[in-house]
Amino acid sequence: METSRKGQWLSVLICVVLLLKAEGVPVGITFVENAVAKGAVCLDGSPPAYHFHKGSGAGINNWIVHFEGGGWCNNVTSCLSRRDTRLGSSKKMDTQLSFSGFFSNSKKFNPDFYDWNRIKVRYCDGSSFTGDVEAVDPATNLHFRGSRVFAAVVDDLLAKGMKNAQNAIISGCSAGGLAAILNCDRFKSLLPRTTKVKCLADAGYFINVKDVSGAQRIEEFYSQVVQTHGSAKNLPASCTSRLRPGLCFFPQNVVSQISTPIFFVNAAYDSWQIKNILAPGAADPHGTWRECKLDIKKCSSNQLSAMQVFRTDFLRAFGAVGNSPSKGHFIDGCYAHCQTGTQETWLRNDSPVLGSTTIAKAVGDWYYDRKPFKQIDCAYPCNPTCHNRIFDQNERPDV
Repeated sequence: METSRKGQWLSVLICVVLLLKAEGVPVGITFVENAVAKGAVCLDGSPPAYHFHKGSGAGINNWIVHFEGGGWCNNVTSCLSRRDTRLGSSKKMDTQLSFSGFFSNSKKFNPDFYDWNRIKVRYCDGSSFTGDVEAVDPATNLHFRGSRVFAAVVDDLLAKGMKNAQNAIISGCSAGGLAAILNCDRFKSLLPRTTKVKCLADAGYFINVKDVSGAQRIEEFYSQVVQTHGSAKNLPASCTSRLRPGLCFFPQNVVSQISTPIFFVNAAYDSWQIKNILAPGAADPHGTWRECKLDIKKCSSNQLSAMQVFRTDFLRAFGAVGNSPSKGHFIDGCYAHCQTGTQETWLRNDSPVLGSTTIAKAVGDWYYDRKPFKQIDCAYPCNPTCHNRIFDQNERPDV
């Protein structure tokens, strides 16, 4: 009886350990204090920060530098509302983050990258790491310095060993995914010429479409972001030489000119874009989209039809990526946003698959040149492996 009980406890303990490994490992924060002298600071003037989990063994000279997301601020008012939060100040950031999925240190849960150096760069500038305005208004103490933050963080990591990198990936989720797209070639230029560099954008392919009221709201918003943060000079010149700077915040106007290999993970029904680009609160004054945005299963037939049109628009915009063999993509038909950083969508028994392939396998095969991966899912609701997001009733609609 005693032996049986011990066996049961051992089984429970093993399950708990495996669950904790799947859920992630806590990683402490590092403040880049020497960046302040370079003017590379958060909105409030505090130093930038990142979380660094060191590689081991064969992965000691391999690096993942991942940029956090969190939307944008497009004017002084909206930037002030972020300034004293974790999205504008490193003083307000959690001192530990959990690393799982693409950042897991478990071979079982992250077989291709578990032993790499893995860094999550915190987002506190509101411009997808593109801004650079010298002047600071003493009345607001707002610093628009995202591009300097990008450079200072990369410099700091080079000094900590990335100058010896054999392999490196710049990645990001949401606004950080956009940062990975806009800074893809720049990142490669800052690393040794001998380093194998590739880029990974998760939920960063934001598209330029009208909302349900017919307004071109996101185009105007991005133009204001670029203007407020002085981002134009830090956007790809291959785009700004042809188009207004605000339009160069849209990946569809930039991707064809990216020369560094890049992989896109995106939901065709990206939940952030449905909530904030297709049906933002300003375009839905009576709240008819509210329940639908919280849970796709609560959408009416008309709303689902509008979302199918959005998918068509997304795929048309995504066509700008082209057919270069150096590019890859995993575009699922899910209602989701950011799928690489959580274990359940990166690699688990029930993770989303396209052609029987998980996101983890697709990215690993592409990075290591084992096989190309370019797949676009069928239309909702055809993929039973989707983890469709269900949002909290009390969650702010613009997050």
